[in-house]
Amino acid sequence: MAIYFDNSATTKVDERVFESMIPYFKERFANPSSIHIEGRAIREEVEKAREIVAKTISALPEEIIFCGSGTESDNLAIKGIAFALKERGRHIITSNIEHKAVSESFKYLEGNGFEVTYLPVKKDGIIDIEDFKNALRDDTILVTVMLANNEIGTIQPIKEIGQLARKHRFILHTDAVQAVGKMNVDVCELGVHLLSFSGHKIYAPKGIGVLYIDKELKNLIQPIIHGGHQEDGIRSGTENVPYIIGIAEACRIIQNELDKDIKHISAIRDRFEERILREIPDVYVNGDREKRVCNISNITFRHIEAEALMVYASEICCSTGSACSSGDIDASHVLKAIKVDPVDIHGSIRFSFGRFNTIQEVDTAVDILKASAQKLREMSPLYKK
Repeated sequence: MAIYFDNSATTKVDERVFESMIPYFKERFANPSSIHIEGRAIREEVEKAREIVAKTISALPEEIIFCGSGTESDNLAIKGIAFALKERGRHIITSNIEHKAVSESFKYLEGNGFEVTYLPVKKDGIIDIEDFKNALRDDTILVTVMLANNEIGTIQPIKEIGQLARKHRFILHTDAVQAVGKMNVDVCELGVHLLSFSGHKIYAPKGIGVLYIDKELKNLIQPIIHGGHQEDGIRSGTENVPYIIGIAEACRIIQNELDKDIKHISAIRDRFEERILREIPDVYVNGDREKRVCNISNITFRHIEAEALMVYASEICCSTGSACSSGDIDASHVLKAIKVDPVDIHGSIRFSFGRFNTIQEVDTAVDILKASAQKLREMSPLYKK
């Protein structure tokens, strides 16, 4: 049976989440925009779900917009604010290790008259706040920096940037897809105006995302999907009620079990790394090992092709980078950014752990990786013991 260590790509749906959704596929199927008794009842359930989701990040219910994915949430936040503020300025700041949902949105904006500054990160995978301050301009309208990186897990100084946002009056968005459910996320404490996250990273189904929009911006942001007037006219399309109920249940579980999850997942990750580093030669962990979320471990196995190791250790589900970039033949832009040796990049694997993983799985996986690495290195004429 496979050992699933790819939770940053997607998580298993929690049984409690699945059970909460079932009635909304069957008996409770009405359209929440309908004014009849069944429609009104479903609207009440959607609004209750909105309250639960909002509480998870210390937001107000009216500041929560339901989307189809984290990618859509990022696109709506970035493009919606950029086009709304284009008369005030066209300069945007981001980092050079953002998820494709963010970086590709900025490429689109660059083709539409905006100027983007891509901040480098230090070797630990974290931006230098002084570099950020130096990049600010009078015409800077938007800053997007992810809260936690999807490949190496490093946590960015969003709170410090949020303090600067209040002083310099730019809009701050953060992609928190890899942060929600792995650390405490409080939009007030962070000082963000917009925040994106996704259901399928927190044990809810694929196909549901969330955008937090500060209530002061709701009448400003421009929609990118047009049609009806759902979600306060910001995101048209009939609400996906079963999935909204599902992500609300996932958020309710986070509210009750976050500390337990962090403790459990951290213990699994730490044991995995401790054994890997002790028992397999020529390996190292990428990124800052302290300022990171609890579930991601990006490890370089020197003198080994990552894909070959994954084939030999096929019982272990893991990744050579972001799942959204799996069709991209280029080396990881994140590992390039933190200046990992170009050869070593091709021997780097992301392992990401979750609520349902066990210590026993870790020990089995390490044994498999140890044996597989040894075989591959014995076959290599270039490897010197």
